[in-house]
Amino acid sequence: MVQGVLVENGVIQNINPATGELIEPTVSVTTPEELEKIISAANASQQSWSDKSLSERVEAIRQGLIAVEPIADELASLITKEMGKISAEAKLEVSNAIGLKDGWLDMVKEANEDVHLGGGEEGKAESIVVRDPLGVVVVISPWNFPAGEIPFLALPALVSGNTVIVKPSEVTPLSGELFCRTLASCLPDGVLQVVQGDGKTGEQLISSDDIHMVAMTGSTATGKRIMNVCSKKLKRLVLELG
Repeated sequence: MVQGVLVENGVIQNINPATGELIEPTVSVTTPEELEKIISAANASQQSWSDKSLSERVEAIRQGLIAVEPIADELASLITKEMGKISAEAKLEVSNAIGLKDGWLDMVKEANEDVHLGGGEEGKAESIVVRDPLGVVVVISPWNFPAGEIPFLALPALVSGNTVIVKPSEVTPLSGELFCRTLASCLPDGVLQVVQGDGKTGEQLISSDDIHMVAMTGSTATGKRIMNVCSKKLKRLVLELG
């Protein structure tokens, strides 16, 4: 039992809080063998993704957000079923996530552009700040904004040339997966992937030597555990804790 979510025989018991009924389809926990394949695919895809120009990456991500529009009502309904958010708020969450394709995504692009610090005149060196990707970034997203938080954590990593593996909260596994798979449909294979499970799965994922950064929104207690695991190998961290 994690956060009130029961995992039985490798399956997350995804219960509708309003009816007490099991939500279909069932969600299987990603096995350690599957995790290794997903991590391998993320690493294999990272170089070719980062070789694309910044504009190419941003446009692919923009198209991914546009692809969410036709399934917006389905996604909002799923959020309501999984975590009990009222329909109007769920629809607003999805709409806001899609809306990131405009000014916000352009702001992330601007933050990743090379910065020329001057120089370059005859006989003088020119200083340029270039932002390189780290590799594979794990995103661990919260239950309360299953569509709203994933893009804030995943899209900056993708824009900068990293590949991303998302573990949605076990409270909202289907919502997170639907959003990610729709976005990923406009990206090359292996660039954005999803794993499912509880804290045990998350720990197996972030413990891998082939994971280079972790971004997480969630509880302080979980953040401490993640920091402890990542500190052993000095992995980069972004934590928003409550």
